[in-house]
Amino acid sequence: MTNKEKLQSTLKSNDIEEWLDLKIVRPIGYWWTLLFLKLNVHPNTVTVLSMIIGGAAGFFLVKRADTTEGLIYNIIGILLIMWANIYDSTDGQLARLTGKKTRLGRILDGAAGDIWFISIYFGLAIRLCDQTIPFTDMKWGWISFALMATSGFLCHARQCNLADYYRQAHLFFQKGAANSELDNYKQQKALYDEAKWSDDFIWKFFLLTYVRYTKIQEAQTPEFQRLMAAVKSNYQTEIPQALRDDFRAHSLSLIKYVNMLSFNTRAIVLYVTCLIDMPYLYPLFEMTVLMSMFFYMRHSHEQFCKQLRQNVEKGKY
Repeated sequence: MTNKEKLQSTLKSNDIEEWLDLKIVRPIGYWWTLLFLKLNVHPNTVTVLSMIIGGAAGFFLVKRADTTEGLIYNIIGILLIMWANIYDSTDGQLARLTGKKTRLGRILDGAAGDIWFISIYFGLAIRLCDQTIPFTDMKWGWISFALMATSGFLCHARQCNLADYYRQAHLFFQKGAANSELDNYKQQKALYDEAKWSDDFIWKFFLLTYVRYTKIQEAQTPEFQRLMAAVKSNYQTEIPQALRDDFRAHSLSLIKYVNMLSFNTRAIVLYVTCLIDMPYLYPLFEMTVLMSMFFYMRHSHEQFCKQLRQNVEKGKY
């Protein structure tokens, strides 16, 4: 097997991969994967390392980039985010290569990006606090924290939550349940109810956050939930290939939005706005451009899910 074939075996699917990831992030992640494989490092350990590295980035982005020292701090912060993102790729590649895929790993992987960006938003809020709002004589003050909180919790979190769900839905129809992490709320709630705080506090805590995560995903996708219910009702054993192909074709047209709402696009905007010392443009970009993509993507996805569900109920497959 060639190196290219070995790298390919560590990917989920070319359907959902961005060009930047395929050409840069995944190949670098693969070499880290080989190193961690030799050192017998568990994928979950790599995820925790990515949390620590990405979380440290916020400290360096506190400094303004209008001095040499500040510019160096910002460059270090950006490099830490890039490093954390490579490890975020590495943990999944290592899990697929070794077969060490766990539910905790799935939950940790989802939490990693949250840790990075909570740190980043907090750092940017502190950075803006004493600066003057453009075209005014007012300082940002508490407004900087409100701006970052709105961008982070109301926009970023919703965008990434739904983008991840659509990616897993695509894999479910393309490759089947075994190759997807399309978890549902009822299943996760049952696991949470069975777990005891006294037995494993950390596991119970992560399940608590994941239960909420899956509940929000399902609340945002009512037509997809109806489609899944119709599929389960009509096809007890195997989903018809024609339905799989139809779903994949419709979903594939939206994957570019899924990817733009995930990491690379927002990260590039973050890097540029920090380096030009206008970090307030980053949350504004999330709240306008990315939220517009979010609503368009969700509307389009719901529309084709409704059509496919109607086809299923009419027996067209």
